[in-house]
Amino acid sequence: MRVIAAMSGGVDSAVAAARAKDAGHDVTGVHLALSRNPKSYRTGARGCCSIEDSNDARRAADAIGIPFYVWDMSDEFHDEVVEDFVAEYTAGRTPNPCLRCNEKIKFAAVLDRALALGFDAVVTGHYARLETGADGVVAMHRAADHAKDQSYVLGVLTADQLAHSLFPLGTDTKDEVRREAERRGLQVAHKPDSHDICFVADGDTPGWLHDKLGTKPGVIVDEAGEVLRAHDGAFAYTIGQRRGLRLGRPAADGRPRFVLDIEPVSGTVTVGPREHLAVGVIEGIRPLWCGTPPEGEVDCTVQLRAHGDEHRATVRVERRDDGDRVHLTLHDPAYGIAPGQAAVLYDGTRVVGSATIAATTRADATASATER
Repeated sequence: MRVIAAMSGGVDSAVAAARAKDAGHDVTGVHLALSRNPKSYRTGARGCCSIEDSNDARRAADAIGIPFYVWDMSDEFHDEVVEDFVAEYTAGRTPNPCLRCNEKIKFAAVLDRALALGFDAVVTGHYARLETGADGVVAMHRAADHAKDQSYVLGVLTADQLAHSLFPLGTDTKDEVRREAERRGLQVAHKPDSHDICFVADGDTPGWLHDKLGTKPGVIVDEAGEVLRAHDGAFAYTIGQRRGLRLGRPAADGRPRFVLDIEPVSGTVTVGPREHLAVGVIEGIRPLWCGTPPEGEVDCTVQLRAHGDEHRATVRVERRDDGDRVHLTLHDPAYGIAPGQAAVLYDGTRVVGSATIAATTRADATASATER
């Protein structure tokens, strides 16, 4: 096959490209230029948007012996990922830009361009496994190393996209990949993993949003409506947050308080005890299925944040003219679940699909959902 190897400049994508070549594929390395101004994004080895990362990717391609190109995806990345990130926080939701990037850039814009140029697939360094069933359908499963599993951030991929994808690292540990990179003479063998959000230069998301959105005063209140203090922008908070609230005085019972709700129009942030974060029912919108959608009520597990726990749940898909809805009834409560996050559904290790969380209902059913 003729394949595009998406090379971020890290060790995982470099080893994935090398393995694709070893497997006999005709491999072309591509680094995605995602920033309109690379110096405005991360520098050094902390992300996938810096000039250093581009140079690391080029050196790895040279060492592997494959052609290498840089594709400018900065406009698409800005419109689909960065602007979406800002808009979601403005609306009081908590987005995951890595899922958005996978959905709209790496496995949409890149794959579309690759197929148009006559390539057959895109290979990446994600930790997930692909298995082709007897019916010829490609299914995605969790990586063998659950500590590195990245199937959650790939849960936005469709069956057709999976059929044109290769994940060569799904059966390995990170240590094994690093040792292989060292044996291959790749300079990125011991490069640190990237962290946080690649386009937030210093990792300070509230500060970055403040620069973009300015000051939007509001108040933090308790569940009785008592004002605890003013703030400069509700975008600095997310459901389940405990640290950084700076409330000045403890709750009457002395227990910690957490963000329970964010009202974006008034800028009101409501705080309360952890038990009031317990969620029993989740409503999801914009579902994306990695294969055949569930029919009727089906038991599954659901992951609600990257590297989060799995929760047992019953899923029901509601067909609607204005877009399908996914209703998840959790068998045990989950805590700190925010609208805007992704709910990724699993059948054992197989990824069934995903949906964007639009609303939640408390586990004790005393508070009804408010859709953002």
